[in-house]
Amino acid sequence: MKSDIRVCSAWRERHDRPVYTLSDTCPECGADAANSAPAPFDPEDPNGRYRRSLKERTRP
Repeated sequence: MKSDIRVCSAWRERHDRPVYTLSDTCPECGADAANSAPAPFDPEDPNGRYRRSLKERTRP
């Protein structure tokens, strides 16, 4: 899963607040921009069984 919103990877050292962008680099300092929120993943997902069964029921 890819997120389009990115945050400056060096914002703690170079900025007083997080700098968000849609490009691969920070618009203010030129540092690389990282994915702002990685997709959540839990191998022991307590509701995974229910989501998968619901998905199977709704498929045509």
